[in-house]
Amino acid sequence: MAAVMHNFKPYPSDRDVGDRSGKSLGRGLLEKWPALRMESQVCAEFHRITNVNLRNQFFSELDRHTLRLIALYRQKAARTGKVSEALREILRICDLQEVQDVHMKRNAALRALPLYLREEEPQFFKSWSAEEMDRPDITNTPVAIVSMVTEGTPSQVDLSPASTAILVEGGFVISNIPSMADSFALLFGLMYVLHLDYPKKLINTFTFIQKVLMGLDDGKPLKPCQLNLKNDLLLRE
Repeated sequence: MAAVMHNFKPYPSDRDVGDRSGKSLGRGLLEKWPALRMESQVCAEFHRITNVNLRNQFFSELDRHTLRLIALYRQKAARTGKVSEALREILRICDLQEVQDVHMKRNAALRALPLYLREEEPQFFKSWSAEEMDRPDITNTPVAIVSMVTEGTPSQVDLSPASTAILVEGGFVISNIPSMADSFALLFGLMYVLHLDYPKKLINTFTFIQKVLMGLDDGKPLKPCQLNLKNDLLLRE
């Protein structure tokens, strides 16, 4: 993704790293440069590729749009249908939180974004109970965000997990990340650093983050659902 957008190749190609070892480019890069498992290094490499500060840009734009996003989710949740029902569940969990802080609202905004854009990837958001010894099934999982939850969590949607982790190509890359939003930002950075493709079932979600939140335009027009959401956000500024 980064090489396509910015004509920049900071690391060897799939032929150089992946094919010779039988591993994908992403796994090959992680083994050759283990420092890419560090948050600071991911941010540094992302800045080197894009000249954009990953965390500052991601969270400043997310915070600017969070309240409006949640308001739009509530509008759609008031309708009928599978998507509206799923949005209602996320918003119900959001409203039940004792602490309505910025971290929880960020998590809610990002957790519901794929649904609002009519996308669903059951394997992307995973949960792992702290009481369970066995890790969740990560076989054949290209990318995922794993939330550490308590045994008493009443719903599969936990907006205030104890911690989160990033999964890439069947292996944990970065663990003990404080929030889902932090994992989302770092995962987006890893997409560029490791030359990963966006999840096929979440193309709209990651493209929206890329172009609207991160301001990384590839010259291609937004799809109607992405453009409509962008316009809805800008109308209330």
